[in-house]
Amino acid sequence: MVTIAAEPGTKPAKKTTFQPRPTQTTAIKDSRSYTAFRVFNGIAIVLICAVTLYPFLNIIAQSFSSEGYINAGQVNIVPRGFNITTFEVVMSDPMFWRNYANTVIYTVVATVIAMILTTTMAYALSKKYLKGRTFFIGVAVFTMFFNGGLIPNYVLINSLGMTNTIWAIVLPNAISIFNLLVMKAFFENFSTELEEAASIDGLTTYGILWRVVIPLSKAVIATMVLFYAVQFWNAWFQAFLYLDRRELYPVTVYLRNLLAGATGTEQIGGEAGESTQIASNVRAVTMLLTTLPIICLYPFLQKYFVRGIMLGSVKQ
Repeated sequence: MVTIAAEPGTKPAKKTTFQPRPTQTTAIKDSRSYTAFRVFNGIAIVLICAVTLYPFLNIIAQSFSSEGYINAGQVNIVPRGFNITTFEVVMSDPMFWRNYANTVIYTVVATVIAMILTTTMAYALSKKYLKGRTFFIGVAVFTMFFNGGLIPNYVLINSLGMTNTIWAIVLPNAISIFNLLVMKAFFENFSTELEEAASIDGLTTYGILWRVVIPLSKAVIATMVLFYAVQFWNAWFQAFLYLDRRELYPVTVYLRNLLAGATGTEQIGGEAGESTQIASNVRAVTMLLTTLPIICLYPFLQKYFVRGIMLGSVKQ
């Protein structure tokens, strides 16, 4: 409030009071077209999520349902005739747990090797002063579209003596070119000032990579770990092609044999009624047990997923 006083010898002036106008908040309303778009977009996302989740929920429901309801096609997303007979029988099969342990070992070893090779190669190719850089990138991209073929690959693996060994699983697909290009794009936009400062402090190239670059690249590394882990966990054709002994199979080949009927239910079932129940939902049970670890792992890495993919596309 402001008051104006009168000068001496004059009539006192009227007091004038100025009060600030109240601030008015104006809210911008969405247009009808934008509101309709948001509603349509929300409905579309809900429908896509429902279509995506339905098969998995159906598998879960079948794995806990009785064979009568499954054979009658009456199981959707809610179990009917609840039972865990197949879970008990499958989980009591020693070969299932042997193959499950093989899958864990193959996935861990293959992911570690793949991350070491992919990270080092991507970091080297990200340096524009590398001699022959264009040639090496061209060779890598060429292998995305062309390969030697199934028979030459089998002859190569066999001639190297890697059949019926873990190396036949973890080495042939050790580098994914897509993951390599994503990491290369990320390293190309990495701060060169940090690397120059580390070099002045006396760090070698490997020291800069290990002590500076990798700690600041957790997002893209976590994303690549997820990509490789899912790839090796779900892989079955390599093992089916290069492994002949059942005790060396991963759990995906165990599941494949069940789905293809190569392993009869009488081998894991006992009485006739129990075998019938197992035959009706053994596929659902084994698929659920196979995919469960990856599903549990994903929420811990999901926060790095989008950020790790998008970081390589952001320029300084």
